[in-house]
Amino acid sequence: MDTGDRLLTPGEVAALFRVDPKTVTRWAAAGRIGSIRTPGGHRRFRESEVRALLEGEGVLEETEEAPPPGAPHGAGPAQSTGGSPANAGNLGPH
Repeated sequence: MDTGDRLLTPGEVAALFRVDPKTVTRWAAAGRIGSIRTPGGHRRFRESEVRALLEGEGVLEETEEAPPPGAPHGAGPAQSTGGSPANAGNLGPH
């Protein structure tokens, strides 16, 4: 079934969104953008879907890079586990 829709590489999609090609691959793996696999296992993206996303008809909400797989939710800057803020400066002998 040929719809006449051109297939784009991750690099071509990345250039349109001004992101790294690896980011496009992550979006596909997360299901945020549809992709097709070639017989060799490479990803390709329908130009019509990419154009729709660029025009705001689809949504790629997250602007930051996703955390690595297996990272706990909220895995950001290190946070103190030493109790309340009142104890934050108390580094006396134990």
